[in-house]
Amino acid sequence: MKRTKNRPDVSVIMAVYNLSDKQILGESIRSVLNQTFQNLELIICDDASTDGTWEALKEIAATDDRIRLLRNRENRKAGYARNRCIKSAAGDYIAVMDADDVSAPDRIEKQYGFLQRHPEIAFVGSRGEFFKYRIGDDGELYWYKKQPQERDFLFSLPFVHASILFRKEALLCVRGYDSGKRAIRAEDYDLLLRLYGEGKKGYNLDAVLYYIRRDEKQYKRRKYRYRLHEAYIKYRGFKNLGLFPGGILYVIKPLLVGLIPMPIMKAIQKSYYGRKQRKSEDDGHYHSQLSDMEFKYQMHEKHNRNAK
Repeated sequence: MKRTKNRPDVSVIMAVYNLSDKQILGESIRSVLNQTFQNLELIICDDASTDGTWEALKEIAATDDRIRLLRNRENRKAGYARNRCIKSAAGDYIAVMDADDVSAPDRIEKQYGFLQRHPEIAFVGSRGEFFKYRIGDDGELYWYKKQPQERDFLFSLPFVHASILFRKEALLCVRGYDSGKRAIRAEDYDLLLRLYGEGKKGYNLDAVLYYIRRDEKQYKRRKYRYRLHEAYIKYRGFKNLGLFPGGILYVIKPLLVGLIPMPIMKAIQKSYYGRKQRKSEDDGHYHSQLSDMEFKYQMHEKHNRNAK
């Protein structure tokens, strides 16, 4: 979809901190600017970087007038930075993008089209595929649930947060991200829990539209206090969704996970997600949770492709 008017339909928001690697940063930004859906803007908030990231951003922004830059005077973390982007956004739809990841070229087009056809859905994500240096060198997929329900939040986040396109009105309904200290490194979990608490449901498209760059060093650097934050966010969110008393076991999970060696934890996660995926497929969710209109649309598109 080409850009047809001055006001963008979609605002893509990106929080950046100390990512001066122009190759990684440029790849991420280009994946947004080269979308098949062109009526968008990219708002990037530099969260007081100290390593030359701001200079790299200014150089990249000079190449495309759809990029708007914001800069925090002090490091306020991702939730605050994203809220600044949302406040500045001109679009009625907000797409999240992490600064070191990559979006598929048709990500926004497919997600925007889905939300246009489904006014009952507040936000839509997609499958996510991991990579290390280049797309395809890993291939592992983030666990997938087409239409997550409240209980799907218990073990882990049932969305790739940075793959999501939100209705802006839904984000404003819950006042955006929690930028308080207790939500640091868990602001994505918190946001989606609060949206569900307000009856704003999400959906995941059955296509890999987002590529997640692995950073093993990041997992090793994760401080234990951030696991305390996650436990607090889960307690608050699960209580609001009526997931207690059973949910209390999942509240303490982040605290226990912090004590388990990473190789063992990864094996546990792989086994769990595999069972969840098989159960989802066995339940026949592929078509049953699509509306009749969406199913007919997909069949129409398939017919058109076959006719070419």
